[in-house]
Amino acid sequence: MTENEKERRIRAAAVALGALSGVLAGFAALAFAEAVAGLVRPQAGPVVAVGGAAIDRTPIAVKDWAVRHFGTDDKLVLQLGILVVLTVFALLLGIAALRLRRTAALGVLLFGAVGAAAATSRPDSGGAADALPSVVGAVVGAVVLHVLAGRLAPRRPAATEREAVPGDAGWDRRGFVITAAAAALVSAGAGALGRSLGGAAGRDAVASRRRVTLPAPASPAAAVPARAGLRIPGVSPFTTPNDSFYRVDTALVVPKVDATAWRLRIHGTGVIRPRTLTYDDLLRRELIERDITLTCVSNEVGGPYVGNARWIGVRLADLLAECGVRPPSRGGPADQLVARSVDGMTIGSPVEDVMDGRDALLAVGMNGEPLPFAHGFPVRMVVPGLYGFVSACKWIEDVELTTFDAYDPYWVRRGWARRAPVKTQSRIDTPRPFARPSAGTVMVAGVAWAQHRGIDRVEVRVDDGPWQRARLAAEDSRDTWRQWSLPWEATKGSHTLTVRATDRTGRLQTDRRTRTVPDGASGWHSVVVTVD
Repeated sequence: MTENEKERRIRAAAVALGALSGVLAGFAALAFAEAVAGLVRPQAGPVVAVGGAAIDRTPIAVKDWAVRHFGTDDKLVLQLGILVVLTVFALLLGIAALRLRRTAALGVLLFGAVGAAAATSRPDSGGAADALPSVVGAVVGAVVLHVLAGRLAPRRPAATEREAVPGDAGWDRRGFVITAAAAALVSAGAGALGRSLGGAAGRDAVASRRRVTLPAPASPAAAVPARAGLRIPGVSPFTTPNDSFYRVDTALVVPKVDATAWRLRIHGTGVIRPRTLTYDDLLRRELIERDITLTCVSNEVGGPYVGNARWIGVRLADLLAECGVRPPSRGGPADQLVARSVDGMTIGSPVEDVMDGRDALLAVGMNGEPLPFAHGFPVRMVVPGLYGFVSACKWIEDVELTTFDAYDPYWVRRGWARRAPVKTQSRIDTPRPFARPSAGTVMVAGVAWAQHRGIDRVEVRVDDGPWQRARLAAEDSRDTWRQWSLPWEATKGSHTLTVRATDRTGRLQTDRRTRTVPDGASGWHSVVVTVD
């Protein structure tokens, strides 16, 4: 082996060991940060804090793209992306530390400063304490990197820090291995401690949910008509199971709220008698049970972010009336109800819609059980006829009456509409796009929705042929979706199937294709199939 080859191998080994040092330092920083976050609160961890800040600052088009392509996995993708970026950052700092040890350690501290700034700037921030996880993690990471880089430095004195490259002289192999192993083990222990502490913080919430027994509703939902659900393979079930119900929100960590400690404050403009309610206060009130279909404004034409569930809760209008609130049509000064979540989310709803007689709820149950944590336990809002971003506040803890002129909630500040009634939509569930059914009778079927107006008619077109009226399943209520079907005598070849619906007001679903921003997608849903 020539001297040049030997030198290259030594340099390559040095770079690899430097990169390893950076990764170990980054691992230590995150592990200790999560351990401290377990003592402070899980949302203060740097990955969650930076991820939340990234969500807040991401352009609408990018958010829309993420939801469209990753669906309910968008948060996981974001967190993985953050970890990838941090890993690359750690690798580069580790390599830099071979020559610039102090500068690289300062880079780790910079990472901590970013995490601390993100944590303390979040809407649900608990103050300066939220900076502790990032600060502690950064200090630990900087120390680990500085020590490991020192073990890689040559034993003989170098003229300057820039000349300290492993291979120039003997370096502390044994010390490096021992220090690296110790750092990895201690960091793993800190990470395990952090997970344990984080789990402990949610155990009271889990226990409080287990203790909940939902009272029988004073006004139970009517039985779902026997013919409301079609027995056609591929059609969405009339009632969406809880574990299949869509979830679209900005919470990287699902809040776990202890129902025994939960409080709801009602206050603001036009609230003559402000109130603070406990969870038991709500359960002692008259509860109603209703089947209501919810739709996310991020749902593209033919998309999956719509579901139907049986909700149980308290009439929100009754609570507001007891507080002295009057809708604008009756002289009330407030036209916007701002709901705040425990994670800082703000959602604005029209007071008139909430109090116009529709079954707007503070829901405590979903499909016969207490709300799942992912869907808002202990309490969430459900308002039929409005997209979720202007009505469906999960983990709600505050209701403020104000005006649209005085306050812009979270999504409005980001370019979405202030008012967003659900648009009339329909979807083909079967056959699926690019399916290859056999020639003969093929059942075309799906769902249509126009919450709080109801569906009056659904029509299907094959290629450019005439519109054919589909058979509607029985209607449960005008607040739920409606299944439909049409037997099609399919002939061989490629065909395009298109669906449209008409609501109970006589309004035909528009064919004008729009994106989800600012107030929901519109257009007719089509699928292309090839008949064999």
